Amino acid sequence: MKVAYIGTYPPRQCGIGTFTNNLLKSIGANIDSENVKEHAIVLAMNESNSDYRYPQEVNFILRQDHQRDYVSAAKFINLSTAEVCLIQHEFGIFGGDMGIYILPLINRLEIPLIVTFHTVLQKPNHIQQTIVRQIAAKAAKIVVMSHKAVEMLKEIYELEPENIELIPHGVPAYNLPSIETIKQKFHFRNKKVLFTFGLISRNKGIETVLNALPPVVKKHPGLLYLVLGNTHPNVLKHSGEEYRNYLIQLAKQNGVADNVIFMKKFVDEKTLFEYLSAIDIYITPYLNEEQITSGTLSYAVGTGAAVVSTPYWHAQELLADGRGCLFDFNNSEQLSDILIDLFDNSEKLKEIRKKAYAYGHHFRWLNIGSQYIKTFREAKDSVKPGKYVRPIIDPTLLPKFSLDHIKRLTDDTGIVQHAVYGIPNLKEGYCLDDVSRALIMALMSYRQNKNKTAFDLLPIYLSFIHYMQTKSGWFRNFLSFDRKFLDSEGSEDSFGRTIWALGYIIKHSPNHSYYQFAKDIFFKSVSRFDDLEHLRGVANTLIGICYYLRTNPHDQELFGKLDNLTGKLINSYQKHNSDGWRWFEDTISYDNGILPLALFHSVDITQDARVLKIAKESTAFLESLTLPKGHLSPIGSEGWLKKDGKPALFAQQSIDVMAIILLFFQAFSTTKERHYVEKMYQSYMWYLGENELRLPLYDYETKGCCDGLDEHGVNHNQGAESTLSYLISHLTVLKALELEHQYVADN
Repeated sequence: MKVAYIGTYPPRQCGIGTFTNNLLKSIGANIDSENVKEHAIVLAMNESNSDYRYPQEVNFILRQDHQRDYVSAAKFINLSTAEVCLIQHEFGIFGGDMGIYILPLINRLEIPLIVTFHTVLQKPNHIQQTIVRQIAAKAAKIVVMSHKAVEMLKEIYELEPENIELIPHGVPAYNLPSIETIKQKFHFRNKKVLFTFGLISRNKGIETVLNALPPVVKKHPGLLYLVLGNTHPNVLKHSGEEYRNYLIQLAKQNGVADNVIFMKKFVDEKTLFEYLSAIDIYITPYLNEEQITSGTLSYAVGTGAAVVSTPYWHAQELLADGRGCLFDFNNSEQLSDILIDLFDNSEKLKEIRKKAYAYGHHFRWLNIGSQYIKTFREAKDSVKPGKYVRPIIDPTLLPKFSLDHIKRLTDDTGIVQHAVYGIPNLKEGYCLDDVSRALIMALMSYRQNKNKTAFDLLPIYLSFIHYMQTKSGWFRNFLSFDRKFLDSEGSEDSFGRTIWALGYIIKHSPNHSYYQFAKDIFFKSVSRFDDLEHLRGVANTLIGICYYLRTNPHDQELFGKLDNLTGKLINSYQKHNSDGWRWFEDTISYDNGILPLALFHSVDITQDARVLKIAKESTAFLESLTLPKGHLSPIGSEGWLKKDGKPALFAQQSIDVMAIILLFFQAFSTTKERHYVEKMYQSYMWYLGENELRLPLYDYETKGCCDGLDEHGVNHNQGAESTLSYLISHLTVLKALELEHQYVADN
């Protein structure tokens, strides 16, 4: 049968990719086929900003952070000749929160699913547990590589044991030259060699070995410790070579620098096996037990290496019954004793190697491939149709996210507030309101799809906010194109929107520098919070405080500010609330969704039932006014809606639509009531033509959004406010899609 494989794949340097490639080869060897395309189609997972030259068996490339790709991949598999689908699962290789983007793919599959779990966590968070259970509910077969993983899936995740298969990690078989020949090749003759390989990061515990070496080297001066591998890409991105440099200095400090070689490179599998054949002892000094599978350990045992390891889960299984030696985590003295003992007792070392080789012989990829073929057939014969609850949001209908128009509007000062059609209108200069929205949008984009352009925009917007802050902690709002202040003090609205943006970046800062910078600006303004009187300024500021408190939950001063501002909204609601009018003012005007939105945020922090009741009441009232026809019709600015009056139909503004979308999203996040998702999606479709005039406001050519909907048509100017409102709405809908999949999984 033909199998669709989903996972990383060479030439991407990833253990799962190597695993998938070896599995395909082993399947071919079992069915006597050298043409992989005869029995496999491969869907390769790509991290952001990577462009690999894949071999011919790769038929589809899945970009990790692009939700639409997952839906398209499911359609591709369903239309292919594949009879079963095998997913190599690791939380970090899929997009979304904890890799949740994989769920819409598996829920759309029309062929049996098998999943190999490369990681099984003992203490999963709610999202991780939900993802595992949802995948298991769809899968005909689940494959893990250790007895411990089987036990954990049954006890912690409460999965049915009959669908779980234990198939060990495969090990290649190579016809290698004699050991003496290999030792000579690597200049290992007459040396005692210790070896560690794999991607380098702090959890590898290599410092434990370096601290263990001095007494061993004293007794065996010719000893050599070889550490082979590149620094882990994520470590390199955030910390550079800090860990490797620390290890180099530690070796010098311990007086063993001449006995340690750090080889910073990636070697092919055959070369790796040559190293494993030539060394005396292989060491895995990992720092904690929660590793359910180790491909490097499997390779070492498979080649018959003598292994000394800390007792993480996979090591406990593979090295049992004398197939290796275990030492306690971080225990360098114990490791020293074990190494000296093994080097002093050559027969003991030989016996360990002998037992490891005999045990590892069963892990040859040819045997593993045979077991997978059996599993594929059983899955096909016993497939159970999965429960598929179609999501309300269809990501295939959403335009492709683009920052093209934002890049046109942004220069090295900030974002130009107005445009004539799609061309920036430099005469109007800049506006703090828009820059604050731009900061939120850029950070949302970077968080969801690792958009480098969005990341590069962050310092422009954040430095603009800093520039506009006055000594009193207030903010100016308008700046001319030649960087002259146009007001001495901005509105409460612009103040509140800026506090919202600062709170958001404090909560979701991509690094400590942005966090600290935003926090400094935020706290310079805290003294002004109690002075706020206008409701939208109050609401926006309240939202910013809530984001701050999600990161700093023990700040009693800010809890007091939150309570005070929430009270102002509640008091205004109670003052104006009457039969048939559930609102905060006598007029419903602009940016209306912000008021109940702020209360839902407050409820998230305080869990106040009274506040929740008012948030839901006012949301239902706004919904009754703006969604009575099945499509959104926000209150028009040509007269608004006065109590006991009729709502103005035009002009409808993009900012009002964004506020309503954010409101429904937060209402769903807080209450888990799914009807809010439907209302949010209906509101979003206003941008795409589901509105009074059936005209789209999103411009597929410029990637901007028109400024509003007037009685005679669309206002074709595409300023910052409208385009940012659209992009924030778009990103919010994508985030809602993630939450909806969690909801479906939980229910």
